[in-house]
Amino acid sequence: MRLSVIGCGYLGAVHAAAMASIGHEVVGIDVDERKITSLSKGDAPFFEPGLQEILTEGISSGRLSFTTDMSAAQGAKVHFIGVGTPQQAGGYAADLTYVNAAVDGLLPYLSEGDLVAGKSTVPVGTAANLAGRVAETGATLVWNPEFLREGWAVQDTVDPDRLVAGVPSEDGHPTTEGERCADVLREVYHTAIAKDTPFIVTDYATAELVKVSANAFLATKISFINAMAEIAEVTGADVTTLADAIGHDARIGRKFLGAGIGFGGGCLPKDIRAFSARAEELGKGESVAFLREVDAINLRRRDRAVDLAVTALGGTVYNKNVTVLGAAFKPHSDDIRDSPALDVAVRLHGLGAKVTVTDPAAIENARRIHPQLDYVEDRDQALTGADAVIVVTEWDEWRRDLDPAHAATLVTGKIVIDGRNCLDATAWRSAGFEYHGMGRP
Repeated sequence: MRLSVIGCGYLGAVHAAAMASIGHEVVGIDVDERKITSLSKGDAPFFEPGLQEILTEGISSGRLSFTTDMSAAQGAKVHFIGVGTPQQAGGYAADLTYVNAAVDGLLPYLSEGDLVAGKSTVPVGTAANLAGRVAETGATLVWNPEFLREGWAVQDTVDPDRLVAGVPSEDGHPTTEGERCADVLREVYHTAIAKDTPFIVTDYATAELVKVSANAFLATKISFINAMAEIAEVTGADVTTLADAIGHDARIGRKFLGAGIGFGGGCLPKDIRAFSARAEELGKGESVAFLREVDAINLRRRDRAVDLAVTALGGTVYNKNVTVLGAAFKPHSDDIRDSPALDVAVRLHGLGAKVTVTDPAAIENARRIHPQLDYVEDRDQALTGADAVIVVTEWDEWRRDLDPAHAATLVTGKIVIDGRNCLDATAWRSAGFEYHGMGRP
């Protein structure tokens, strides 16, 4: 099938390359000429495991191309909208400027029977507002939310755990046109359908809510265990053992019960804020009022990491050498959007510390936004002379591969703050380090 993907950022570039990898003919369209030039050469503009390989293969096979010319979408059967929905400046609501611009730019090139498939994360009600404009061209709007995890985005696109199709519906049931649209999407995702991947057909509003409610639930689970970490810190309890114990309950599960410095990135923080803002607009703000506290707990964990560093270094970090292990908001990514790691590093720098940051993938992105920090690519070089070390992104390079006895030969002060509770506390203490975890005695 011939597909177009409007927006070639993180979501769009991965989706375009992944769709080409399963046999479709795909054109990716974006207004950013530099991004399009890079993608057209087969160069991934960001770090995502597996993307470079399928991008190169797609370009060389001729199934994948990129352009800034919206008219290239003409002739495609399905047009995916994968542009960003950032948080509005000065507010919590999602900014739909790019979604509206993408749809408006696409309208002149739509044909009878085409599908416009929204993948961007939007406030509930957005699809209903767009559907009429699309229908005037003879095309039909569907909403097909993405559920990508950075670091596993290629896998999540090619082999998702579920697919959701929000289609035209009446009285809670798909119309005849809605059924046709669902069948077309089944063709698009033929490899996943062949593996019996759950394919959920629903109305626009439910499809939009599936995405934001999933993110809200995950954010809540993370902040819940971090709230328990706050209690553990004043009682002497160990939040890691606590998480293990309650995680054995099948109703709860252990995933996303890792206490630490909290979540960041371009999705969870903005999505829960946008969800709260939309609920307020609908007159149901009290229904998700707890998300405000979820957000507050999350941000407090960054404060806690800084406080641990200050206390461990005798009440001040002024002129102390602090090494921050991590810049990306999570491992297997170079994404620094709302990164807890960089937030902690910048705060310590503001308190007078000499901060050195290292990361396997995100140094260039971090340097561009926070040039006031020192960056070192080599891990051992970054550790040399440190008065304190803070682990803030749980890369395998230090979670699993860094020997504490080796680290002890490099640092000046044997203080380690485990912002992700990912280190072996016993091993680090045995190597002579003063170990501080998050919610751990």
